[in-house]
Amino acid sequence: MDFFVINFQVLFSGLALGAIYALVALGFVLIIRATNVVNFAQGDFAMLGGFAMVAFLGAGLPYWLSILLALVVMGIIGMIFNLGVYYPLRHRSFLPVIISTLGASIFLQNSVLYFFGPQPKPMERVFKTQGIEVGGVFMDTQYLVILAVTAVAVAFQYFLFERTLLGKKLQATSQDKDMARLVGIPVAWMIAFTFIYSAILGGVAGILVSPVLFVSIGMGSIIALKAFSATIIGGFGDVTGAIVGGLLLGVVESFGAYYISVPYKDAFAFLLLFIFLLVRPQGIFGEKISEKA
Repeated sequence: MDFFVINFQVLFSGLALGAIYALVALGFVLIIRATNVVNFAQGDFAMLGGFAMVAFLGAGLPYWLSILLALVVMGIIGMIFNLGVYYPLRHRSFLPVIISTLGASIFLQNSVLYFFGPQPKPMERVFKTQGIEVGGVFMDTQYLVILAVTAVAVAFQYFLFERTLLGKKLQATSQDKDMARLVGIPVAWMIAFTFIYSAILGGVAGILVSPVLFVSIGMGSIIALKAFSATIIGGFGDVTGAIVGGLLLGVVESFGAYYISVPYKDAFAFLLLFIFLLVRPQGIFGEKISEKA
């Protein structure tokens, strides 16, 4: 196979994988900007989205209706998560909230284990055709769907935050909650919406990647680690950085797996994170913050 064809093939796979990390990383960033804490259960939203999809498909529902219902379920889970995990601790420091999200992650994984069992579940693809070949590069249809949905999600997020009143309120809440409250913005509802939206983003990522990786209890943990790494690489709390960091991570992982070692593909992602922490700890789009002694 031609050298350029091989590299384009690996690049295509890496971008598709990175798009999943980017979607989950976006959820991380939105929660960080709204609450100043890291939601370590964000990856479990992807896992729950996948299992919800499997449950609805197993009940005999049409594919597109199953997607809609799974996303509705994820929105409800996001609201419950906000009310049960974040809201009671909203006036505490960030550490109790982070511990709370870790506890929620363990609870969600064990709940899924109880209801679905430990065995990974297969999921049907959106389209039956395996893929198309362009210039010698085989493009898997599921990977094309992942890239297309991610592009739509990013465009929607830009429109929401830059062109709508709701988006302006969300930005105001993330920048200064007290000031937003003084000008009449319902801060509690804005934060609740952020959790709902982040849960749906996680669910979308889980539904997209499940036909490729199968649906398993541990899928959320590894995706969350990669996505969190992407937020740091891109610039902690930066929306554009989450997208770029996720795509970069996926590409590095794919090229590392192809040219060096498949069993160590996860190590390449964390090696990239380690390099950024050494060379540019503020990330690609982050600004360096000076501290006075």
